[in-house]
Amino acid sequence: MNDVVRPGAGPGEAASPSGEPSVEHPGPVPDSVTGPVPGPLPTPDSALADTVLDRLTTAYPAAGNPFRAQEMVAYMKGVAPFLGVRTPERRALSRTVLDGTPRPDEADCTAIALRCFELPEREYHYFAVDYLRRHVKRCSSGFLPVAHRLVTTVPWWDTVDHLAAHVVGGLVAADPSLGAEMDRWIEDDDLWVARTALLHQLRFKEATDADRLFAHCLRRAPDTDFFLRKAIGWALREYARTAPGEVRAFVAANTGRLSPLSVREALRHL
Repeated sequence: MNDVVRPGAGPGEAASPSGEPSVEHPGPVPDSVTGPVPGPLPTPDSALADTVLDRLTTAYPAAGNPFRAQEMVAYMKGVAPFLGVRTPERRALSRTVLDGTPRPDEADCTAIALRCFELPEREYHYFAVDYLRRHVKRCSSGFLPVAHRLVTTVPWWDTVDHLAAHVVGGLVAADPSLGAEMDRWIEDDDLWVARTALLHQLRFKEATDADRLFAHCLRRAPDTDFFLRKAIGWALREYARTAPGEVRAFVAANTGRLSPLSVREALRHL
């Protein structure tokens, strides 16, 4: 995954041992990270997925580094095991894996993503997210349940934030009627689903539904969870690049409702 979207972190913060951008860690991993895995979705048959997974599970382990893997596991709070492949090398391997493969359809995207997320090592999850970012325009609004499945499978900022901004956001941008589904996600007890709803408009700029963004921020403002408070501030800060006056006025009107962390993040560049 590239570093266009920083998972709640500010520019210039240190990268993780994998080469992924850093985030401010609040302490222990939330219970939702290590909780039960959601029920399975049917995985479509896909000859393309067969080819990609065969190549991927050969190339990635061969490039693994057990010592680096230990560093990555520690940095990511033990959320998932790692093979120990740093991001630049992983990207190069991914290009080799995909060399000569055709463009996918939605069934291929579904099969590749679900099969990658069934594998334990985090690098496979990164591959799936990268692949979906590249091909989300080939997926219909019917792909949203698959995105939900990925968001709630071994969830942590390193996959969730990219899925939120680039995959879920891409689906909503193509079909604005999915905004109603984001109104349901913001109510979810799973903090990562709610965080996705908060962050899905990160790249919308002038197309941002400001009323929905502000309503979502206020809906989760009472939460004490670090990741939700950070997401509120991050979402507001990104929209402030497009509409600084609107964000400044919103924060001023709701300073007593928004957490100090959310306010600080929202106003960082104002």
